[in-house]
Amino acid sequence: MSRVGKQPIKIAQGVKVNLAKDVLKIEGPKGKLSHQIPDGIVLKIEKDHVLVTRDEKSENPNVPSLHGVTRTLIHNMVHGVATGFVKELDIVGVGFRAAVTGSTLTLNLGFSHPVTYKVPEGITVKVDKNTHLIVSGADKVLVGMVAAKIRSFRPPEPYQGKGVKYTEERIIRKQGKAAGAK
Repeated sequence: MSRVGKQPIKIAQGVKVNLAKDVLKIEGPKGKLSHQIPDGIVLKIEKDHVLVTRDEKSENPNVPSLHGVTRTLIHNMVHGVATGFVKELDIVGVGFRAAVTGSTLTLNLGFSHPVTYKVPEGITVKVDKNTHLIVSGADKVLVGMVAAKIRSFRPPEPYQGKGVKYTEERIIRKQGKAAGAK
């Protein structure tokens, strides 16, 4: 048995869990999420927790590896619709800034044109002091993908540290060329 997979998932206050056929739907104050349950995995929904178990009759050889992963995905969904997930990014560089209008993020990152990015549904991006971005939403994977996409427009470079970086990220700096050393 999977050590992670056999742990029960506590359902937070105000979260509704519904299983119809093989689709799990979770609804809470921060949004709605759904997940297709793979073959060989069985869910038992009780009053205040969900148990993920294996179907012993299943012939699928991937069931042991799917057990823990499915439990973790469901736990992340319950946590996401209850409290949400947040990623923070900083923009470093002279003249670099960001602005949000509606669901479009506009970034000035030192290129000859501003970079525009359409924020997916279910994700909110807030700009603080023109250089600090807060990406939040209920889906952990989608929040991480949006933050990574924004960072990919101008990753931080190692010489001056200019670019878009995660707030907690530490950029390892390189020494530049030595001028006229003999």
